[in-house]
Amino acid sequence: MAPLRPLALWRGAVIPLAMRFFSDNATSVCPPVMAAIAAADQEDHGYGDDAWSARLDGAFSDLFGAPAKAMWVASGTAANSIALACLCPPYGGIITHEEAHIAVDECGAPAFFTHGASLMTLPGKGAKLSPDAVRERLAAIRPDVHQIPARAISITNATEYGLAYTPDEVAALGDVARAHDISLHMDGARFANAVAHLGCHPGDVTWRAGVDVLSFGCVKNGGMVGEALVFFGARAKARATEAERWRKRSGHLFSKGRYLAAQILALLEDELWLANARAANAAAQALATSAGGRLMHPVQANELFLRLTATEAARLRAQGFDFHDWGEGAARIVTNWSQDAAGVAPLAHALAALG
Repeated sequence: MAPLRPLALWRGAVIPLAMRFFSDNATSVCPPVMAAIAAADQEDHGYGDDAWSARLDGAFSDLFGAPAKAMWVASGTAANSIALACLCPPYGGIITHEEAHIAVDECGAPAFFTHGASLMTLPGKGAKLSPDAVRERLAAIRPDVHQIPARAISITNATEYGLAYTPDEVAALGDVARAHDISLHMDGARFANAVAHLGCHPGDVTWRAGVDVLSFGCVKNGGMVGEALVFFGARAKARATEAERWRKRSGHLFSKGRYLAAQILALLEDELWLANARAANAAAQALATSAGGRLMHPVQANELFLRLTATEAARLRAQGFDFHDWGEGAARIVTNWSQDAAGVAPLAHALAALG
């Protein structure tokens, strides 16, 4: 086990910082989120009919600058899969990147929730879809009953390699979706990190760019459990109503959902979601500066992919730094909300010392 670093202060709270960079999924809960859970520990209506859940629509409408329907779900996999079930029938197809989380890391959940929809995977640099590649794939589908019709496009922002889709890039895919009368879903497990990097309004990279449904990540950004599904556009209400039934049918309807809603609201208050992402991104940038030519991809969020030999990786681990190997000769390092440039200085120094 890696040794703990000295305790650090965060808005008056004492937080132990370990030199662990496995995943932002495993980090501690942000103190305001924990406080919100405690504040929600009182009797209220169940199954999403509570005062906290009732505030989600308004809170996300304010955040995105447009009417939105929002709901909590148990996990990122549930958020993505329920969203896609609302967009794609069992006989339909979902165009996505070949390294997308829904294609690689969700154990077939989208097919399970949609009762059989197919993933139509495409390659793309940095795990990004290009409009031309999507158009080409759509053009190859015959309009007869013998082939699977595409019904949705799903992109991840930030991508599986930590790259941020810009508003223009999302809008280009949104144009393709509208031209072919299909829907656009965004897996935003690290949406906050993408927006923090882009410096844009969150609406610019979602509904204004043609996104119909967003899986808004919370756990990676300081939450304990639960994510948000956010629906935009003219069909938002109907899709949200359908999503509520998928949530119940799949066993993800918490009777005390106020605890999930309270966490999400706490992250939205005073732009805590964005402040947390900026801290994680700043920590990643500090490491990127030290990593130099070892970087395999630009660092635009809170993930770094580095070229490391087995010997170099062993040297870092011997100093107490934990991270995932990423194939032969590579490693993935993930920073989180509780870190900043100063907090990751020991790893930055160690990376620089590798030469």
